[in-house]
Amino acid sequence: MWSVEVTGWCAAGPERVFAVLAEPETWAEWNAGVARIEMHGPFEAGTEAVMVLPDGTALPFTFAWVEAGKGFEDVTEVPDAGVVVRVRHELTPTAEGTRITYRCEAHGPDDAAAEVGAAVSADFQDVIAALGVRAEQLGG
Repeated sequence: MWSVEVTGWCAAGPERVFAVLAEPETWAEWNAGVARIEMHGPFEAGTEAVMVLPDGTALPFTFAWVEAGKGFEDVTEVPDAGVVVRVRHELTPTAEGTRITYRCEAHGPDDAAAEVGAAVSADFQDVIAALGVRAEQLGG
């Protein structure tokens, strides 16, 4: 297993940050790594969706955990690499707002897991910062 954890902070409260995350159809407005999200149900555990990257690559995934004000986790299978990627997006209240933590775990053959995990998580710092800005702009 390969893993990495990236943390950032924002002045908005966890409920406001979660509200931004709970609208996957708008992620492309603040996340440069997403062209669009195609939801196949509500934003809840068990729902399947497809993330389309700016280059047109479509990545089907499933929401494994969703908890209002706390965050969510998604699971993406990368069959060509024999890797399963789990990304947990966790929100923790702080005196100043919210600590946002993204944790990526890639399960599979070591080399493939490291390569896929590094690619998935390469923009986490930028995405967390953009999420924080978006939540702060919306108030809360």
